Amino acid sequence: MFKTTSLAAALIATNALAAAADTPMAFDVAEDHTRFVFAPAPVHDNGMPAHGNPFVTQGYIYPAGTLAGNVAGAREDGSPVFPDKVLGTWTCDGWFVGEGGNTERGVWLVSRQIFDFGDGNTIVTQGTELADVGVENPRPITGASGDLAGQDGVVGQTLLGFSEFFAVNATFRIVVNEDHASLHILGDAPSPK
Repeated sequence: MFKTTSLAAALIATNALAAAADTPMAFDVAEDHTRFVFAPAPVHDNGMPAHGNPFVTQGYIYPAGTLAGNVAGAREDGSPVFPDKVLGTWTCDGWFVGEGGNTERGVWLVSRQIFDFGDGNTIVTQGTELADVGVENPRPITGASGDLAGQDGVVGQTLLGFSEFFAVNATFRIVVNEDHASLHILGDAPSPK
């Protein structure tokens, strides 16, 4: 009975997300390096943000697969490379942890991410981010609005790499309710280096 009820709830949530026509279940994000700002301290000797340094940044939401192979999504001036494909705006704020900007593996950020698909349709997640390219990391959905209001579950985030301007390229997928067990547990994530 419990499994049937849980499955029904998961299907209802999935259908509600899919019903928000402008909101895909998977998408890519290209950070706009001109919008990345971090505090003047603490920093490492090489100028990279150190543990505890706060930051804020923004970028473009694209259809899933747009940035496959770590294709650049923002130009040198910060404008989108694919303006006709932009689905919305991504905003991220948080703190560097561990070895901060020098982290090569494991958790390097604790952040909040806001995915704004327009028309009041947003998803908010909060959690850790990994410096590892190609490793999916689950982030709990902590809020949603518009057609997405009341959604829960997780968003799986996978770092695709960095642009020539050292901007993050990542891919995301929304995993609702019971389906989030398919994501690895953060405790299984690679340890920091």
